[in-house]
Amino acid sequence: MPSESDITQLLEDAGRGNQRAADELLESVYEEIREMAANALRRERSCHTLQATALVHEAYLKLVDQTRVDWKGATHFKAVAAKAMSRVLIDHARSKNREKRGGNWRKVTLHDAFALAKTNDLDMICLHEAMEKMRKLDKRQHQVVELRLFGGLTSDEAAKILHVSSRTVDRDWKMGQVWLRREMNEGASADE
Repeated sequence: MPSESDITQLLEDAGRGNQRAADELLESVYEEIREMAANALRRERSCHTLQATALVHEAYLKLVDQTRVDWKGATHFKAVAAKAMSRVLIDHARSKNREKRGGNWRKVTLHDAFALAKTNDLDMICLHEAMEKMRKLDKRQHQVVELRLFGGLTSDEAAKILHVSSRTVDRDWKMGQVWLRREMNEGASADE
């Protein structure tokens, strides 16, 4: 595994259009990003048609096309990768669900704070809408939940990216999970 500074250099070179650097970057971080994708897909419906490899490739294409990002290393890359994967999943859910909001998906609730990260039947559109509402209410809490939920980042990694303490991240993570559980429970009740 290349060092943090090596990955930062590859990110910068790839951002300038260096295809060799982009290829080397993908090779260097592929397994870790693929594991992030597999974790994200575990929370999806069991009949989900997008595979982890396809999710990685779609997200990676969005990542290397970033020319305005001042890359700060592997942790920053993972955070941006998490955001890119969440956008790919949301776009995929929307394309599969064009006729009517909710389509034939079964609405689910979040049973407890950790069920959010473990559920296999999560409605990505409902989650996205709740996350957007959270972003408007508390931007940092939204960022913490996004980094922890989609990126699988630890409290320490998220704290480093957000320039806050791990305790702050832990507090925002717990509060964010509770808020999302309540918000999605209310949304599921309203749809019934």
